[in-house]
Amino acid sequence: MVSFASTIPSLVSLIPLPSSISNASRYPAQPGTICCKFGPDLNNEERFRRRDILQTIGAAVSMDLIARSSSFIEVANAADLIQRRQRSDFQSKIKVTLYDAMKANPDIIPSILTLALNDAMTYDKATKSGGPNGSIRFSSEISRPENKGLAAALNLLEESKKVIDSDSKGGPISYADLIQFAAQSAVKSTFLASAISKCGGNVEKGTLLYSAYGSNGQWGQFDRIFGRSDAQEPDPEGRVPQWDKASVQEMKDKFKAVGLGPRQLAVMSAFLGPDQAATEALLANDPEVLPWVQKYQRSRETVSRTDYEVDLITTITKLSSLGQLINYEAYTYPVKKIDVTKLKL
Repeated sequence: MVSFASTIPSLVSLIPLPSSISNASRYPAQPGTICCKFGPDLNNEERFRRRDILQTIGAAVSMDLIARSSSFIEVANAADLIQRRQRSDFQSKIKVTLYDAMKANPDIIPSILTLALNDAMTYDKATKSGGPNGSIRFSSEISRPENKGLAAALNLLEESKKVIDSDSKGGPISYADLIQFAAQSAVKSTFLASAISKCGGNVEKGTLLYSAYGSNGQWGQFDRIFGRSDAQEPDPEGRVPQWDKASVQEMKDKFKAVGLGPRQLAVMSAFLGPDQAATEALLANDPEVLPWVQKYQRSRETVSRTDYEVDLITTITKLSSLGQLINYEAYTYPVKKIDVTKLKL
């Protein structure tokens, strides 16, 4: 409890007492009291009202509260910075591990992309259930027709998970986070590969090109969505179409059901099957999707590929957060305290 009684004496000296009061004898001040009323013959400059005192007291109380709470604020800010650093370091390790896995297994990238898409596309707006919650890891879900051929991608991620978890101080990474960050690594790998290709296969020049014109800085919002929880059972069946057998209208309907449209469907063409060119040829048959397919095809021919890459990253970010409550303290851990009395200088 904060006591304000001790502030009263110091406040009295701050009150602008009148320099002279002709009727003071009629209103003698009593010891230990503050006079708030004076005779009617006083002018405005010589008067002061009770609210002036209250305002002064209020200001002092506020200052007192701020002074008392500042130490707590400093501790909270320090703790927050430590947690941010812990999560950032852990996230960096995840990215390095997944990037290495993608680099060693480039042929599996299309399956990684579809795995992430299918895990997210189980989201149901009406019940606010499903979404990118890692439920696709369950054998009964990964074996469904729409997930045919994705088991190898899941196995690769499980091996990566062992490496990531091996020295994690803040607990194991959730499958929900793992799968979505694997998609990010896969996309970055294809972006880099494209830049290298534009440089005639020169890795050094391609890397420089991607660093100079690439969209790496667009991933900020995606990186903050870190702390998804895993589902404890498979998501309901029938929520994800078989992309290689679905009509364009069926694809549009599914994207619309999760809050996306023809633009996002076109930009996600690489996620809808192993052959992106074949998928885009199919999507081009729809008049609503065609303009976007053409837009992104033109963009991919430019040096920066800005339109395509930015829109793709934006769409992935939205898909990766569907229905998820993010735990922003996930993967953090208490810092070991140092007993300074045992230090030898």
